[in-house]
Amino acid sequence: MKNVTVGNDWDYLLEDEFQKSYFTSLQAFLETAYSQKAIFPPREDIFRALQLTSYQQTNVVLLGQDPYHGFGQAQGLSFSVSKSVAIPPSLRNIYKELKEDLQCNIPAHGDLTAWASQGVLLLNTVLTVEEGEANSHHQKGWEHFTDSIISLLNEKEEPIVFLLWGKDAQKKATMIDDRHCKIMSTHPSPLAAYRGFFGSRPFSKTNAFLIEQGRSPIRWCLDE
Repeated sequence: MKNVTVGNDWDYLLEDEFQKSYFTSLQAFLETAYSQKAIFPPREDIFRALQLTSYQQTNVVLLGQDPYHGFGQAQGLSFSVSKSVAIPPSLRNIYKELKEDLQCNIPAHGDLTAWASQGVLLLNTVLTVEEGEANSHHQKGWEHFTDSIISLLNEKEEPIVFLLWGKDAQKKATMIDDRHCKIMSTHPSPLAAYRGFFGSRPFSKTNAFLIEQGRSPIRWCLDE
């Protein structure tokens, strides 16, 4: 895990963060965890969200909690799975709201890479997890790291959209200036979606804000 490189402008922006003591401790924890247990996503995908969506490119942040903890699910992007993996319940609910909001067809896959390539940073508050143990890497250091990412994004000159779904994501709201667009609701999980996620229309609200700022809307509809 040493000498972390993302491959774009995040490397320069996070250079100091990678050197901090908490991050060194986090690296040591992950070295042991990956050698002894099944940890997701694969090591090479831990920073995939940052790799696919540079700081400069980011117009929208979709913030989740931690990676899927089922075998083969997590791929380094919040809520996304590869096309060969069954669509998880939370993502199914996201698709239901997407169809209701923008009349998009519900795709047969759960790969959200097309969103990332348009400037949607698919970030989790915690970037790794042990198989079968949701939130198992909570308080290991990842929260400090993602706080620094949110702080950097808050400093962007152009206002951006933060989609904060669920309590963990909403905790970051205090770090975000009001000049940005904060769209908050309950988590899209089956336990919470009916308490405020359904009907929240996050996709059309995001595009309305981007258009208001003179930027291109996100093509949220995914190919079948």
